[in-house]
Formats: sequence, structure tokens, C-alpha cells
Amino acid sequence: MKFEKAADIQKRITFLVKELEMNHVTASQLICFRSYGSTGRARARIWSMPRIWQIALDIKPHYCIEVISEKFDNQSLDDQERILIHELMHIPKTFSGALVPHRTQKHRSFRHYHDEVENLYNKLDKKSYQ
Repeated sequence: MKFEKAADIQKRITFLVKELEMNHVTASQLICFRSYGSTGRARARIWSMPRIWQIALDIKPHYCIEVISEKFDNQSLDDQERILIHELMHIPKTFSGALVPHRTQKHRSFRHYHDEVENLYNKLDKKSYQ
């Protein structure tokens, strides 16, 4: 599998963090990549920096958002937007380096996650690709 930094996705993520008022997210500590050669089903993934690694490397929490070229790039721009919002929703309010799962005690179904993505998407007056 091949990875490269994705400046276009970085720009879109920074826009979404600001527009959706995700004040708990430090956009400068999110690094975006495009990967090639994945055979999985995912369109995008978020990677965390666990606390033990933060301490070991003496760094602040960071996240990597990976869009999988073969699955992500052929989506409509609107669906890409929803995918990016979905990945941002995995970042906890503490911006600790951990990840929020799809299902929690409070929200036991994936449907809730989908509805929340759609609510945030509809909240945008302008899209990151405009």
C-alpha cells in the first residue's frame, strides 16, 4: 500500500472543523493522507495517537485521516463531504488521541451515527469543495 500526504483533503478538513465549530479539534494536529492499493471496504479511516506513544515521543495528540483513493475519489463531492465529517466525529471532545467508536452505551446503533453526519452536513452553508 502506498501513502501520500493529501493537501486537498487537509484543506477540506480544516474548513469543516471551522465551519462545523468543532472547537475541540486542533486542525494543525490532523494530518491527511491519500492511500492507494487497499483491498478493504473502507472509504476512509482515522488513525489515533495513543497516550502511551504521546508520552514516549513527548508530543501532543495527533490524528491521521486517510482517504482510500480507490473508494473515496470516485464518490460524489457531497458523499466525500459526509465521509470526512464521519471521520471527524471519531475525535473525542477531549482531543486526547483516543477514538470515539460508532456504537456507545448511549447510542447503540450505527443509525444514530449516520443521522448525526447528515445533520452536520445539512448545517453547512457552504461546502469544503466550493
